[in-house]
Amino acid sequence: MPSINNAKILIMSTNGFEQSELMVPLEKLKQAGATVHVATPDGQAIKGWKDKDWGDSVNADLKIADARIDNYDALVLPGGQMNPDILRTVGEAVTLIQQFTKSGKVIAAICHAPWLLIEAGIIKGREATSYHSIKTDMINAGARWSDVDVATDEGIITSRSPKDLDAFVAKIIEEIGEGRHERYAA
Repeated sequence: MPSINNAKILIMSTNGFEQSELMVPLEKLKQAGATVHVATPDGQAIKGWKDKDWGDSVNADLKIADARIDNYDALVLPGGQMNPDILRTVGEAVTLIQQFTKSGKVIAAICHAPWLLIEAGIIKGREATSYHSIKTDMINAGARWSDVDVATDEGIITSRSPKDLDAFVAKIIEEIGEGRHERYAA
């Protein structure tokens, strides 16, 4: 089982991510000792969304197409409305989520990012939560949705919104410490 001190974590995102939902996990996971990389569709910097306007930029470490699951212990998917809506149309992003699922490695999605779990076909039958506006999407995709700060099902972590970030990051650290998870096919 990896500890957070030697864990490698991939954050996958594009423009329009909710600023805090990328920055807080990035900073807190690094502070806990993890190596954290950011993957974007083109390997270029991306711009966040904060307080109904564009926020800060974040540099990318690699292209999504160049990310290899063997190099990482966990995948983190920040929300915001635009970011996951765009990423669910990027074939490499959806494929990477499916590969992480098959590997049993930790996947964490917050706010609107569970849309990506729906697109990857991995949410059916799982305990999950999300931002309230996509609750119906989650239920229609077969999730066992509940209004909680963090839901976990075999290493797949979901949270509702920025107010849940402390619980979200704590659960990522806990699940990485548990190691790989045996998963049923959704």
